[in-house]
Amino acid sequence: MGVGVFVIKGDKVLFQKRKGKHGSGTWCLPGGHLEFGETIESCAARETMEEMGVGIKNIKIGPFTNDIHVTEDKHYITIFVISEYDFGNPAVMEPEFCEAAEWMGWDDLPSPLFLPLKNLLETGYNPFN
Repeated sequence: MGVGVFVIKGDKVLFQKRKGKHGSGTWCLPGGHLEFGETIESCAARETMEEMGVGIKNIKIGPFTNDIHVTEDKHYITIFVISEYDFGNPAVMEPEFCEAAEWMGWDDLPSPLFLPLKNLLETGYNPFN
């Protein structure tokens, strides 16, 4: 199971560009695998800090997607959480897995998007509503 984290700061969302694993070259939210015994909220906070060096607050569980990565022969359920930026300057903390970290406006999304985020957007979801 995966967790994707909407980190919201004003009218911007934090994105990262993946590399070196499935979805390489696509843009996604910070996030990762839910560890055994971990809550979704603590996973969101841990992954955002590990990947981007950013602390989050006011974490709320949001929607989920059913994601079949055909090329990689992987099947994930991705749970999205919505959070607010708390502290830190976004940086690439894991350069083997990520090549960029950027704040972007919701009306100016990057391309191509990682499959779970693409699937979520196809439902019409907007973290600002």
